Parts: sequence; structure tokens; C-alpha cells
Amino acid sequence: MAGATMRAVQYHGYGGGAAALKHVEIPVPSPKKDEVLLKVEAASINPVDWKIQKGMLRPFLPPKFPFIPVTDVAGEIVNVGSGVTSFKPGDKVLSLLAFGQGGGLAEYAVAPTSQTVERPPEVSAAEAAGLPIAATTALQSLKRGGAKFDGTGNPANVLITAASGGVGLYAVQLAKLANLHVTATCGARNIELVKSLGADEVLDYKTPEGASLKSPSGKKYDCVVHCAVGIGWSTFEPNLSPNGNVIDITPNFSAILNSAIKKLTFSKKQLVPLLAIPKKEDLKYLVELVKEGKLKTVIDSKYPLSKAEEAWAKSIEGHATGKIIVEM
Repeated sequence: MAGATMRAVQYHGYGGGAAALKHVEIPVPSPKKDEVLLKVEAASINPVDWKIQKGMLRPFLPPKFPFIPVTDVAGEIVNVGSGVTSFKPGDKVLSLLAFGQGGGLAEYAVAPTSQTVERPPEVSAAEAAGLPIAATTALQSLKRGGAKFDGTGNPANVLITAASGGVGLYAVQLAKLANLHVTATCGARNIELVKSLGADEVLDYKTPEGASLKSPSGKKYDCVVHCAVGIGWSTFEPNLSPNGNVIDITPNFSAILNSAIKKLTFSKKQLVPLLAIPKKEDLKYLVELVKEGKLKTVIDSKYPLSKAEEAWAKSIEGHATGKIIVEM
């Protein structure tokens, strides 16, 4: 690949949203030790991608400009770095790229072998690209809330807010696999979809019942996977069982403060800010579930790389049902 170039999309500074994305032609990167070079087939945009662009994680991310965003990709290995024995050119894989490097919105990307797993032929590139951040976050949230996936768990009640979003749709399906009773909130247009994925009760978040988060059958929640924003502890608290946990996947400062206070006061009801930590075994487990037909990636929309800014704008709007995929 020496001397070869590729199409990519990058931005040159903080802010600017979709309008700041630039289409460029740049050299194809080379894999270093313990890395592989992928020909990217599909990439998935997550809210964290445009939050990084907004500057929410400055001064840490991006480490430098210009920056090619997006970390969730699926594709085919075309080259391997030194020391790589677990993969070879021609292997179909999905990867979580390093946050500091990004690189997903491009025809080729370098991925760490530690976050790359094989993709079986039954799983399409678009389905696989949806998994790394969103499905891992859903899985780790449920586990943090006490869910067991080996059949040993107790029947428990879980609430999933914003259940028609990228994380929420995976969380509903995974909660059912863990034999939980699922109450979910979403917009009216997605109620049937969320039910079809296994939710036992679905609330329209714009109704008084939805806003209060009360279970239609009067159940108290042992765990809440909180994927929405703007809901205070005072709304959750009366709906929780005595040892109920709220797992907050997008914690703001007040949530982190609240979490600390709950710990200091030895409250049985806890607010848990969750930052999903990518694990290769989680990715393997998730892709296997997709292969077996037990988990599906709900795709909101697909865009070619030439229209990546439209996909970016759609993600920023915040009303996607499922995953937004860019195909190369």
C-alpha cells in the first residue's frame, strides 16, 4: 500500500458540526506493531463522535488536528503490523479504533488487534459496525445493574429510557436475553418497534405516565439503564426498588455529584455513572449473538462516505431510531 492514497473525512478544529467536515485525499496509514490495516466497509456514528468535535473532551481528544472521526468499523484486513499472528489479510472483522486516533470515516483505517474480532459471514458489515460502542455500553450497563447472561440471574425489573436510540435498542434485546422484565420509554412512533424487540411495557415519554416513569403494572425497578438526558434523580427515586440502581450512560456533573452523595450517605438506591470500557470478550459475545439471530442491529439510515456530513447532522439531531451507518 506504500504511496497509495484514500478518501477520508476530517475536521480541522473544535465546533462547526456537519459543516466543518472536509472531504480529503490523504495517504493510506500503515499498521504499527499489534495493529491491522482495514479496508473499511461500514462505520457507525455515535454521539461521542460529535461530542468530541464540540470540544466536550478537550484538551484530551482529539490529540491533534486535522482529525478523522469515528471509532466503530467493520471491514476486511489488508495488511498486518509486526507481531500480529491472530489475523491475516482477507479476514473479515469488526473493530473499535483507538479514541485518540479515530480514523473510521475513511476508506482505510488502522485498528488495534486488542479491539478487533472476527466477523462471521452471517453478520453484515453494517450490522457489525453498530456493535462496538452502543452494544458494549448496553451490555456493561445491564451487567453493572446485576443482570446475568448465564441463566443464573434472578427475575428482575429493568427500566430502559430512550429505548429507541442506539444503546437502548440493544439494551432491550439484551435485557430479555437475561430474563428481565423490561419497561421502556421512547417516542410514540417507535413503541411497536421497541415492543417487537421484547419490551414488556412501553411508555411514550411525552405523556404524563412516560414523564413520571411509572411502570404500567406498578413494578418497582431493580435497575434503570438510563440512555436519555434531562431526567433528575427525584423522578427515578420513587420508582426504584429498595436496592435499585440507575446506570447513567451519559452522566453530567450533577449526576456524578449525586452519585458521590448517595455513596457517602450509604443509600441503598444508587446512581452509577457508567463509562463503558471496551473488552474484546464482550465484542466476541455480541457478534456471536448477532450471528445466532438473538441480537439485531436496528439501522436507522445508511449514507455513502460522500454524504458523511448528512449522517453526522442526523446523529446530532438526536432522533435516530437505531444506528446511523456510513458505507464505503
